[in-house]
Amino acid sequence: MLNLLQRTLNITRLAVTPPRASSDRHGLAIVAIIKNEARYLAEWAQFHRKAGARHFYIYDNGSTDNSCATLRAALPPDSLTIMPWAQKFRFGTLNAELHNQVLAYAHAVTNFGSIYRWMSWIDIDEFLLPKKGGDLNTVLRALDNQRMISLPWHMFGRSGHKTPPEGGVVANYLWRNPNPMKKSLCKFKVIADPCHVTAVKVHWMEVDGKTDSCNDQGVLATLVARTDPGFYSASQIQLNHYYTRSDADIAEKLERGANITTPSADNLRRVMQKIERIEAAQVEDTAARDWLAQHKDLRNEP
Repeated sequence: MLNLLQRTLNITRLAVTPPRASSDRHGLAIVAIIKNEARYLAEWAQFHRKAGARHFYIYDNGSTDNSCATLRAALPPDSLTIMPWAQKFRFGTLNAELHNQVLAYAHAVTNFGSIYRWMSWIDIDEFLLPKKGGDLNTVLRALDNQRMISLPWHMFGRSGHKTPPEGGVVANYLWRNPNPMKKSLCKFKVIADPCHVTAVKVHWMEVDGKTDSCNDQGVLATLVARTDPGFYSASQIQLNHYYTRSDADIAEKLERGANITTPSADNLRRVMQKIERIEAAQVEDTAARDWLAQHKDLRNEP
């Protein structure tokens, strides 16, 4: 009961007025919020640039390492926008906390969405892997009549690493839970048309006032029905979530804390339970490593 009383009420959904589409809008923008993740930012940014992302909108939640400098070294200036975003807003007599990540996503939609056909809101431990056609733009062209695509997490564990290995995430973390639709692990991120987004959450958007979305093959489902095993597909785009990385990374993850104010004991319990579930059964998955090897000659220098 005490833990419940200690938890902060929070606002995790924001309604927005979608931006008016520019006549020449095109491409995919990626939005992320970061805090002290310099070790992994260059790999993540360059992977997605190779995969076809047109622009990156990065919301810096008070990093004290060289995260921003790392990004500027990894990407050309015309493909990167960094926004300072270290804040906590509270609302109303109940002192409800406005989810800073949701606020960042809403800001990106309304201020930058007009010039893009697609926008995706992911974290630095999440990689959008094109499985067909070589890049994300090719896959997305086949889904041009859709407004929102739901991609299930493919949850990777520690792969035996106690400390961060040389060579990056994609090359070294190759073991994941075999069932992306497992109830205790099943969550999604989305790619959506920002000019039709009418409300923002972390794991889904409302598009034209609705939460229906399709999988990567264009099969439509309601928000609830997308968790049914029959909705699963990763034949065109696979969303890899490197949730834990090494033991040392887990400690840093816990030190950073959750995106919404959460008692540290609650956050520790939640993280460790998730890791246990991920690693209860594992299969090797080299798809991201193999894709990167096939596209190593693509230039991604700034």
